[in-house]
Amino acid sequence: LDRMAIIVFSGSVDKLMAAATLATGGVAMGLDVELFLTNWGLHAFRKDAWKTNQKISAEYAEFAPAMMAAMQAKNVPSWMDILTQAREIGNLKVMACSQTMELFGMSLDDLEPIVDDTAGVAGFIGDAQDAKLTLFI
Repeated sequence: LDRMAIIVFSGSVDKLMAAATLATGGVAMGLDVELFLTNWGLHAFRKDAWKTNQKISAEYAEFAPAMMAAMQAKNVPSWMDILTQAREIGNLKVMACSQTMELFGMSLDDLEPIVDDTAGVAGFIGDAQDAKLTLFI
């Protein structure tokens, strides 16, 4: 099967929305999609963190209040809801970086249930090396 690998490094809402939208597009097109959560991207997947996270990339921080208000007014689903939809329509695997988890003293129990398991960098690279598309967000 064709595969897409997405490294989710950023924990800002704008980039998490991009990762979720691309993952959903990938599974909708029949791709197997794997998200590898590391650093601040992993932090964003802590239980319930997505419900209060309103961080936007620094270069666009001045637009954060307007963006959040527009998304709410237009009933745009959260990035977590978009990922949940992706899982419902196709093959989405969500892996947490084991080194980042160790660094922050986290376990799978600390994360949202959409996270399937942990993986090291070598494991992710092994899985991703045959992907048709690899993205870093």
